[in-house]
Amino acid sequence: MKYLIILFSAFTMIACKKEKATVSDSKPVDSLTIVQDSVENDSETAHVLVDVFPFPNEIKECSCYFAKNKSDFENEKYIYADDAGKTAYMKLDGKRLTMNLISSSDMEADEELTKEIENENYKISVKGKKIKNEEVLLFEGTLTITKPDGSVTTMPIYGECGC
Repeated sequence: MKYLIILFSAFTMIACKKEKATVSDSKPVDSLTIVQDSVENDSETAHVLVDVFPFPNEIKECSCYFAKNKSDFENEKYIYADDAGKTAYMKLDGKRLTMNLISSSDMEADEELTKEIENENYKISVKGKKIKNEEVLLFEGTLTITKPDGSVTTMPIYGECGC
């Protein structure tokens, strides 16, 4: 009987023994793992941030100025402006830039508008079709920005040229 009491006591102690929690130095592992595609990251960093800006005070007479769409244009949220001659203005990657126009089509004679602008960090091409021909000429088209590394950012534009 003595053995039975000892056996029963041992069994009770084992059954009632609480399991101690072990502390681990490693961080808990989340069941959700996010894998980032390196190609996607490269393309995100390659794009140029094109900011809106107010109409430049430097432009006094004839000019071309564009926004991303008609609504932004009506709200004066411009992404491009030039003096219809020598100088273009944009805000790229957080910096307001003054750049030299390399070439520009005659906006009065052509149905197509083309402009080429370049500096050490960007090559910009503006192409548009005339959609309205009144006192000022209304255009829709695209603005393409190429960086020296070959990355390209293209966006629609809407705006006007006139004096």
